[in-house]
Amino acid sequence: MVKILLVEDEKAVRTLTKVKLRNKYEIIEATDGIDALSKLEQTQVDIMIVDVMMPRMDGYEFIKEAREAGDNTPIIMLTAMDSFAHKKKGYNLGIDEYLTKPIDYEELTWHIEAILRRAKINSESQIQVGDFKISEKEMKATWKDKDIILTEKEFKLIYKLLSYPGVLFTKQQIMDDIWGYDTEADYNSIKTYINRIRKKLDGCDEFQIVSIRGIGYKAVVN
Repeated sequence: MVKILLVEDEKAVRTLTKVKLRNKYEIIEATDGIDALSKLEQTQVDIMIVDVMMPRMDGYEFIKEAREAGDNTPIIMLTAMDSFAHKKKGYNLGIDEYLTKPIDYEELTWHIEAILRRAKINSESQIQVGDFKISEKEMKATWKDKDIILTEKEFKLIYKLLSYPGVLFTKQQIMDDIWGYDTEADYNSIKTYINRIRKKLDGCDEFQIVSIRGIGYKAVVN
């Protein structure tokens, strides 16, 4: 089971969060930054949810200490402070997500699952959706164990969209990432490649590449 280190000084918040998440995750509690550093010496966790305002060592100082020690565990900062300056400080220290209180536990679960999915993709360099698999290490895509022959740009395009299912990428974002900033190609090139991919994946109903007219594309997992 996925282990989450919950760093929060308010007992009521810790208790409620544990109740809301315990069916899916194992929750390890810490009352402040010092307690959290001690917990990290005793066990390895998959995600940390960290409050900011805490006694002895606050969330910012804890994150700074953890990152300087080489701990790259994904961190969700959870705080009542929602100013741009506070968010900037958190991201500069190396957090992955910033959520504000009061806690929407459904949204928190979305972010936890998104982080876990990204971490899995990064560690394995492979994405699997049903019978469709695409491996960045092997530069290979298969559907029902049959190889799908893709060009380099087709591969990168599918991999990018499936890395963030449901996320809409603008044509410019895709162009910059796949073709490069100095390309002479235009948006019609993206459309051409998307059409080629759709033809090669004809019959594969695990996901679809959806066009948002005038904006861009996203992968929708069925």
